[in-house]
Amino acid sequence: MRISVITNFAYGATVVLTALSGTAFILSANSAERERQAVEQHRVLDDLGDELALGAEERSDEVRLYVVSGEERHLRAFQGREGEERRLEAAISGIRDQDLPAAEAEAIVDMERYADALDSLEETAIAAYQRGDRDNASRTLFGSEHERLQASLLETVTRFRALATTRAGDLLQEARERADAWSLVARVMLGLTAFLFLAVLYFVLRRRVAIPLIQMTGIVSRLARQDYAVEVPLDRRQDEIGEMTEAIHIFRQNGLERDRLDAERRRDQMIKDLILQMMHRLQACQTQLELAEVVSLFAPQIFPQLAGQLFVMNESRTALSSFGSWLQPHHAETSFPASACWAIRRGRPHVSDPAQNDISCQHLQGLDVTGFCVPLTAQGDMIGLLYFEERDDADGTLAEASRLYLELIAENIGLAVANLQLRDRLTHLAVRDALTGLLNRRSLDDALARQSRSTDGEALACLMIDIDHFKRFNDEFGHDAGDEVMRYVAQIITDTVGDRGKAYRFGGEEFAVLAPGLDEEAAVALAEKIRSAVMEAPLAYRGRILGSITASLGVAAKARSYSGPALLILADKALLEAKARGRNLSVSALELDGGVTQGEVRTNASIGSEGDRAAAGDGRR
Repeated sequence: MRISVITNFAYGATVVLTALSGTAFILSANSAERERQAVEQHRVLDDLGDELALGAEERSDEVRLYVVSGEERHLRAFQGREGEERRLEAAISGIRDQDLPAAEAEAIVDMERYADALDSLEETAIAAYQRGDRDNASRTLFGSEHERLQASLLETVTRFRALATTRAGDLLQEARERADAWSLVARVMLGLTAFLFLAVLYFVLRRRVAIPLIQMTGIVSRLARQDYAVEVPLDRRQDEIGEMTEAIHIFRQNGLERDRLDAERRRDQMIKDLILQMMHRLQACQTQLELAEVVSLFAPQIFPQLAGQLFVMNESRTALSSFGSWLQPHHAETSFPASACWAIRRGRPHVSDPAQNDISCQHLQGLDVTGFCVPLTAQGDMIGLLYFEERDDADGTLAEASRLYLELIAENIGLAVANLQLRDRLTHLAVRDALTGLLNRRSLDDALARQSRSTDGEALACLMIDIDHFKRFNDEFGHDAGDEVMRYVAQIITDTVGDRGKAYRFGGEEFAVLAPGLDEEAAVALAEKIRSAVMEAPLAYRGRILGSITASLGVAAKARSYSGPALLILADKALLEAKARGRNLSVSALELDGGVTQGEVRTNASIGSEGDRAAAGDGRR
């Protein structure tokens, strides 16, 4: 019940009880007034009886004294008493007109009758005395009849007084009882009024107003400090306090919702900042491994409840391999065919979720696995895949907003991977020979220049290799066969050198090898191994045996006083010596007659144009 209704009810009840108690007090006062009237009436009747009896005796005494003494003053006193008797008779007549009980009315009639008879007898005695008949007057006043009438009058007065006293006592008792009853009712009404007032104070003001307000004060103070963790007891009472509690509860819920929205906004802004930072770093990556490291670093910060992997497509666009992972994904394979992923097939993000009755990708390990695959595309080409899966402690992180960010990240990663692959292809074209796949002359010059700037004194061997009689392959079998011979020799050089050095195409049918850490003897042994491998492996092209292939090699090891280009010139002189000795030989620069002076090396080092090398090559053929 509402407090206002309770208050109005209590106010109305208080007014009613106050009115009732006032009415009871008024009735009690009326009863007291009737009690007073009863006492007053009893007093009047009692006094009237006394005066009537006393007056009758005094008049009788006066008339007797008059008859005995004959003095006129007694007659005058009798006559004065007679006027008073007339007054008393008038009072009796007035009392008789009241609503008196029958016994009292009868007693009054008897008193009037006896009083009249006594007066008549005394008047007769006075008249007889005045006629001179004193004896008759004396007999009349002192006779038995006079005594009888006077005794009867006194007896009647006594009886009337007794009746009046009894009736007055009854009236007095009744009035007193009625006054006490109404006084009790008035006190009860006042008690109820006081109890109602105290009940309102306790139950309404204290229990339903004061106590809830005290409890709400602390809650409102914490809510004012934006401490929305405070628990607001939801009071279901249908009153003002209940409405206030509900309003505070709604305010708390709004505050919690506002905090949640602020947290989501801050989280969203943090995600955007992290994505922006990741994009900046992706643009600065120089290799795909660096890109994978950046993605593996920022992805768990952006989505801490999502584990994942970065897959890159191979050059043939047939398979994907993992380049990086974060938060230890368990359900995706490290490499799989491109056809095993529905996202790659469809060219759009795909959710593998059996609970949503959607098909799962084949590269996921398990039937009841939920995964999210986002293809990496650039300019319409499929270049990779981003895979995400929820961790065991996740609670539905793959929401629509998260998917938007995941797709945005995938788009930028795809562009970054495409840029790196394009850079790698351009770099490959810039430093690799298109025919043989070996490093080109530019790469050789850069490597020699770096070796020249090196101050660590590490040993370096340089091998110059030339295919013997290469022109005959072009003349007899065509240039395609000549190209195949060069690719064949380049592959043998690469396989034989392995990780001990790097092979370069110097120009035409000439190749060079730089082998750090090899001295002259080890370099000659390597050259012999290459020469033997070239000579021993037969080559057929389009079903035709091309014949024996041989190569001449010149070897030079780095000396402290020689620079990188000088070392190349020494190896080239050794190669020319091998050609001069009949080809299919390995010649060391130490075997040259008289050696090579430092001045000669410096002079020859300045001669290194492609035209010179081509002319020299033509001479060697």
